[in-house]
Amino acid sequence: MLRCIQLAKNGLGSTYPNPLVGSVIVCEDKIIGEGWHRAAGEPHAEVNAIERVKNKELLKDSVLYVNLEPCSHFGKTPPCSDLILAMEIPKVVIGSTDPNPKVAGQGIAKLRAGGCEVIIDVLKENCDDLNKRFFTFHVHKRPYIILKWAQSLDGFIAPSGMEKTGPVWITNSYTRQYVHKMRTEEQAILVGTRTALNDNPQLTARSWHGNHPVRMVLDRSLNLPSDLALFDDAVSTIVFTEKEEITKNNVSYIKIDFGPDIAKPITQKMYELNIQSLIVEGGAQTLKNFISLDLWDEAFVFEGSVSFHQGLKAPLLEDKWMTPHFCFEDKLFHFKNSPLC
Repeated sequence: MLRCIQLAKNGLGSTYPNPLVGSVIVCEDKIIGEGWHRAAGEPHAEVNAIERVKNKELLKDSVLYVNLEPCSHFGKTPPCSDLILAMEIPKVVIGSTDPNPKVAGQGIAKLRAGGCEVIIDVLKENCDDLNKRFFTFHVHKRPYIILKWAQSLDGFIAPSGMEKTGPVWITNSYTRQYVHKMRTEEQAILVGTRTALNDNPQLTARSWHGNHPVRMVLDRSLNLPSDLALFDDAVSTIVFTEKEEITKNNVSYIKIDFGPDIAKPITQKMYELNIQSLIVEGGAQTLKNFISLDLWDEAFVFEGSVSFHQGLKAPLLEDKWMTPHFCFEDKLFHFKNSPLC
């Protein structure tokens, strides 16, 4: 099962809206086939693992391991449970039951009804954590939310007067590259109006190979200038606003209520758009709104080696954090909120 998880991670950032799945086929204590799901619309992990088995007759004496329950319905590909039964694989070992209502135990039931021995919940906690985005989306009806910001040694997210001088880098280039890697793993990234104006961020993953996240920005009255990097049409961008506006090129406009709990309508719209994960990169007020509503799952706080002495205070998290990681002179504090389910 650990090998299934390892294989599944190869698809991180490219399988949305599908989950991360890896599969291993064992015959007489030897791995004879393995595979993972690479992208939506492509063959699932079980199919790829079965295809890798050179002598298909061995499948009749094999055990198939998979970290997530095999599907039982027709989507873009046929049901994996049907293929497993057709290949007469006698035993299947599963890590997590699929929370998607289209599956939700039906794959397990179909396998057992077809005479297959099924063992479930093997390394369940590890397998659930692997698909924390997928599980959060289907169980809690919202995206998995990651908060991210950089702060100075003395706890400021930005120095005084930045609106005049322009953005100031807090962390080193290696830390920034790591942030770009994070962006390739999530479906969307959000900033507030002030951050868009002061920093003019691109919000892309240009320093790492992978998919760019959907860019999202708050613009209540549609006052952001059209020449900002967010509106360069290079990446799909969504603007949350109170005004009516027509989609232009690669920029879409979604009307929401800009009340004190603005994080809620944002995540509700994301669920409707089938977006399973979000990085909230700022600014301070946007981050604090998610924190005040306890509407977050993980937080990555990067602490640089500079001190500002005064400026915009960074948000505070009171939860326990894991041991800090170091990237040369920078520190990374990784926070986790309440358990997944």
